Amino acid sequence: MNSFDVIIIGAGAAGLMCALSAGARGRKVLLLDHANKAGKKILMSGGGRCNFTNLYSEPENFLSANPHFCKSALARYTQWDFIALVAKYGVAYHEKKLGQLFCDNKASDILEMLLSECHEAGVHIRLDTEINQIASAERGGYQLQTSAGAFSCSSLVIATGGLSIPTLGASGFGYQVAQQFGHQLLPTRAALVPFTITEPQLKALCTELSGTSVEDCLVSCNGMSFRENILFTHRGLSGPAILQISSYWQPGDSVQINLLPHIDLPQWLPEQQAERPNTELKTLLAELFTKKMAGLLAEQWFVSKPLKQYTHAELAAIAEQLANWTLLPAGTEGYRTAEVTLGGVDTREVSSKTMESLKAPGLYFIGEVLDVSGQLGGFNFQWAWASGFAAAQYV
Repeated sequence: MNSFDVIIIGAGAAGLMCALSAGARGRKVLLLDHANKAGKKILMSGGGRCNFTNLYSEPENFLSANPHFCKSALARYTQWDFIALVAKYGVAYHEKKLGQLFCDNKASDILEMLLSECHEAGVHIRLDTEINQIASAERGGYQLQTSAGAFSCSSLVIATGGLSIPTLGASGFGYQVAQQFGHQLLPTRAALVPFTITEPQLKALCTELSGTSVEDCLVSCNGMSFRENILFTHRGLSGPAILQISSYWQPGDSVQINLLPHIDLPQWLPEQQAERPNTELKTLLAELFTKKMAGLLAEQWFVSKPLKQYTHAELAAIAEQLANWTLLPAGTEGYRTAEVTLGGVDTREVSSKTMESLKAPGLYFIGEVLDVSGQLGGFNFQWAWASGFAAAQYV
């Protein structure tokens, strides 16, 4: 039987970081994955440019039933630590907006950097390997039966991610391992995901405007708000502000959208009425939205006529509709397009310092398989780096 100090299951962001960090400590590390390529999600992330961290990463950017859990790991491996690694390899990058750091070139720069660090640290990587069985060894540690043979280790790290984007190989394997060793799972659901709309009139509007983006919107739900752009799709709504709020939305909740948060509409509309009384409403709206969107809103939401023909009450109602558009999503696009999975392994049963199971000595959980999810903008990668690094110091 091939024996290792550490076996890590999952060659994604968290697994690679854990492997290279543990290897650098002199540990004999085996990294296993059922995929034919390491880091598939890294390669497709950020539109192929990999939004690898965020300058403003703080514990407040993460969701968990146990909100304090992420603090220790995030404090010990920060965005600056990862930026230093990127700089060491001369990977060119830029801040896109809101602290989001992207590769200038392509996401493979980040993956190649991580693989190079693994190689330098003597990490053994085996891809295309199915895990058939995991069992506790009599004298401590774990034994694995795989399609590539039997392996044993003192420390076993589960870095298998969540259920998001199954076409890239996502599965519930990590959750099954957690349950096998007595762990509780918190309910999982798709997050950072577009909304679907089924209400006929609203769906028709979304379909008509499919591909249209509104650059600056304030989207709110359950006491959380995000100010970013939204995108109409043939199935509903997407765009950064929608993806962000989806993590805080529950089925049955309504969502409020201020389409023009940068304009004080109750004041601005009467001013326009006084200055340009003969201008039609749809003409005025076309200065704020696309011509098509302005026409559709003027037809479906309001009766378009010259501004001078509106009463003060009608202008106030128009301002309210544009600033507080309330809609009820039917659901989300689900794991198929979700960027992250909410829920997972209950962090109250895992050490926040070491990522080690409090139920099964030598078993560790890192990354998305845990009930820790980041907001949009590089935060989920930062959690992968931080949790992977944290576990690597103790395996």
